[in-house]
Amino acid sequence: MRLSLVIKKENVDLEKPVNKLNNILVLQKRIQIVLTLFLLGSFSQIKAQERIPFDQGKKYILAKVSVVGKISFNEQTVVTFSGLQKGQEITVPGEEISGAIKKLGKLGLFDEISFYVNKAENDSIYLDLNIVELPKLNEVKFVGIKKGKVEGLIKDNNLTKSKIVNENLITTTKNYIENKYKKEGFYNTKVTITTTPDATAGNSVNMLVRIDKGDKVKIKSIDFTGNKQLTDNQLRSAMKDTKQKNILRVLKASKFIPEKYKTDLEKVIASYKEKGYRDARIIYDSVTYNKEKNMLAIKINLEEGNKYYFGNIKFLGNTVYSDQQLNRYLGIKKGETYNGVLLEKRIADKTKPDGEDITNLYQNNGYLFSNINAVEVKTVNDTIDFEIRITEGPIAYFNKISVVGNDKTNDHVIYRELRTKPGEKYSKELLVRTIREIGQLGFFDPEAIDPKFKNVDAAAGTVDIEYNLVEKGSSQVELQGGYGGGGFIGTLGLSFNNFSARNMFKKEAYKPLPMGDGQKVSLRLQGSTYFQTYSISFSEPWFGGKKPVQFSSSISYSKQFNYSYGNNVDKSQSFNILTLQVGLAKRLTVPDDYFVLSQSVSYQHYDLNNYFTGLFTFGNGTSRNLAYTIGLTRSNKGVNPIFPTYGSEFSVSAKVTPPYSLFNNVDYATLGDKEEYKLRASADSTVPDANGQMIEKGDYLDSSGNKVSTPQEAAADPAKVDQEKYNWLEYYKVKFKADWYNKVYGKLVLRTLTEFGFMGAYNQDRGIVPFERFYLGGDGMANYSMDGRETIGLRGYENNSLTPIKNGQQIGATIYNKFSMELRYPITLKPSASIYALTFLEAGAAYDGFKNYNPFDLYRSAGFGLRVFMPAFGLLGIDFGYGFDAQTGETKAHGQEIHFIIGQQF
Repeated sequence: MRLSLVIKKENVDLEKPVNKLNNILVLQKRIQIVLTLFLLGSFSQIKAQERIPFDQGKKYILAKVSVVGKISFNEQTVVTFSGLQKGQEITVPGEEISGAIKKLGKLGLFDEISFYVNKAENDSIYLDLNIVELPKLNEVKFVGIKKGKVEGLIKDNNLTKSKIVNENLITTTKNYIENKYKKEGFYNTKVTITTTPDATAGNSVNMLVRIDKGDKVKIKSIDFTGNKQLTDNQLRSAMKDTKQKNILRVLKASKFIPEKYKTDLEKVIASYKEKGYRDARIIYDSVTYNKEKNMLAIKINLEEGNKYYFGNIKFLGNTVYSDQQLNRYLGIKKGETYNGVLLEKRIADKTKPDGEDITNLYQNNGYLFSNINAVEVKTVNDTIDFEIRITEGPIAYFNKISVVGNDKTNDHVIYRELRTKPGEKYSKELLVRTIREIGQLGFFDPEAIDPKFKNVDAAAGTVDIEYNLVEKGSSQVELQGGYGGGGFIGTLGLSFNNFSARNMFKKEAYKPLPMGDGQKVSLRLQGSTYFQTYSISFSEPWFGGKKPVQFSSSISYSKQFNYSYGNNVDKSQSFNILTLQVGLAKRLTVPDDYFVLSQSVSYQHYDLNNYFTGLFTFGNGTSRNLAYTIGLTRSNKGVNPIFPTYGSEFSVSAKVTPPYSLFNNVDYATLGDKEEYKLRASADSTVPDANGQMIEKGDYLDSSGNKVSTPQEAAADPAKVDQEKYNWLEYYKVKFKADWYNKVYGKLVLRTLTEFGFMGAYNQDRGIVPFERFYLGGDGMANYSMDGRETIGLRGYENNSLTPIKNGQQIGATIYNKFSMELRYPITLKPSASIYALTFLEAGAAYDGFKNYNPFDLYRSAGFGLRVFMPAFGLLGIDFGYGFDAQTGETKAHGQEIHFIIGQQF
């Protein structure tokens, strides 16, 4: 006799069947039990061809269950999950077998479960359990979408290798993708998913997902009826995310998303409340779809109601703050037009976590459990009286402060930036400030910083805060090549922005470098056929470990050879510069702790060897530059240093050298009159001058090169005079910069910038040095020139092209100003890559003296660009600019310029 019990299942959701009772019911309906009795000679007690009814099963002692079929699971494990045990009494057919099938079905791992009677001896029975496993996913391919979208869909649907493939997985994946694209306006999206066996991977299948998004559904029209006080255009403007088709609008696409449409209807009513129409309501709205044109038409019928005004406003329950103090925050007076939106914001502005509202007033002073509500208490004609009911509650204190998610960065680097300290009074302002400070570190994704409230205990007056962080790459590689000054320039830079100097001698810390202490080490090599630059810098943001005092130091060496634009390099003519710098920057507490006072001392040694280029009046000699720089900066930009959306940065700095003229006893007005600085012949052989006189080495010469008889008649030698003047550089330089960031619409951010720089001399007879000057125009990136110049970008023009020229040679500016407005829109701000688009207007000019300064005579430009920030490579970008004015030597507008940005942010 051979008894077989077979179960087959189709289209059953067994992904997580343990919690799905409905699946069990479906499973029970699909159970097929086939009982076949075969006559075996040894089973004399069973008659040939005799059929046993299901409800008249026979009892047996289970002797063994053998698992047959090709499975990847352990045989004993499968038997254990079935619930059958050797030696138990079972009925065949009966509930024990049926129950075993149900238990195995709950696992969601098998496509077919079959029990067969192998043999029966006396009262013992041997069963075979035949199992067919569900296939596992080998690989998945997407057709119909861009490659960049595939990874996100795989992650969102958890389509990982070896994932069990059942109908539930296919259905949920299909529904997810269709709903995703519907939210983006593709209402006709169709998704088909097919699976094919993979011959190389056993019981595995390959999945092919075909996505046909179709055309995006546009909104043809949004029409209003019943509106008299507000126009259709005003109401359409209130709908921020639901826009009708308009070829002139590029910032907001015309797409219909039901959730956002519902929110926009609330904004329509809010626009009435802002104008005093408290009772405004939507009577009905309709959305009609024209399938042929693939367009939607929206109609909204309104009832505006009457206009209202604020009456008396009373505060109840306030003991901490007086009515006068609360009224100043509320900012609403009796008789003003009713504005429900404004009232709500003055109570609690949900759009600004650090807004100046009454709720934040209390929460910044410890009253975490406070509750504030505005209640209408009386309406007479068109006037509404309010009560602001306040439940202050107990003062709350920070209890346990913890940080999670910092796998590489050491705890102390984060904890020293926290403004929320255990035992201190709760303050929402400090919580928001802490989020900014962590974001400004640059080690974590600023968009993912999430402070979670844990163990909020109103009775004890305590709250635990857990900062959840997502670490991102902080080291950068700069590898670039390009042409500049007539030759190829290559650059290799390495920046380790979360370095740990104290672990440099610990072998186990190299993964691949010791990291986690927030220090920064940068190495940079740049060179071409005519120059090389080598530099290394180090900075420690908490020098000494106890206070926010940043220590920085750097050393660099550069060597430049004379060259022509035909790439002819003369290595016998060189210009070398050695630079050493050390600085300290301290965070202040007065006027507030956004201020930073920085100080640094730098030394530069310039060495010219037969370097006659016209840049300086002498080609042999040295100059030394010992300078002290002091700066004051206030920056509250936040939270994302790559894409700030609010805040500002103001800075003023002064760079000064010692006033050598006061104590070196040199009269620079008569320096050229000294005999040792007179112009003298240097030729080795005698030559005649213009007057026919023979000139020999050492003869005195006038400015025309003719021989004169006395030193008094001889002209001064510019090279010798300037070598004396610039032996030690003497100057002062003052700079100012103001930078603002404001959200203007949704994610659109306006950056406004102004800069000013001025360079002067202590001693007018000595004059302004030819070093350290300002060069305006172009991308603003540092170049190969080594005279200490500062390059200031002004897009739409060639590099340095807006700099004063004298005798055909750029001499650098001693004063400049620049103004810039930039609209930025983020495409993505993910940790792997932050991308934003921008458009700009700029104006600026550079002058060779204050007497020529005219802040209204400017070079103007406009354009657009793109920025990409990747943690491993820093900031990359491209700008397309158009200069509206003519550069020096041009007669018409300069026109377009393309600028490539590497490692610098405008």
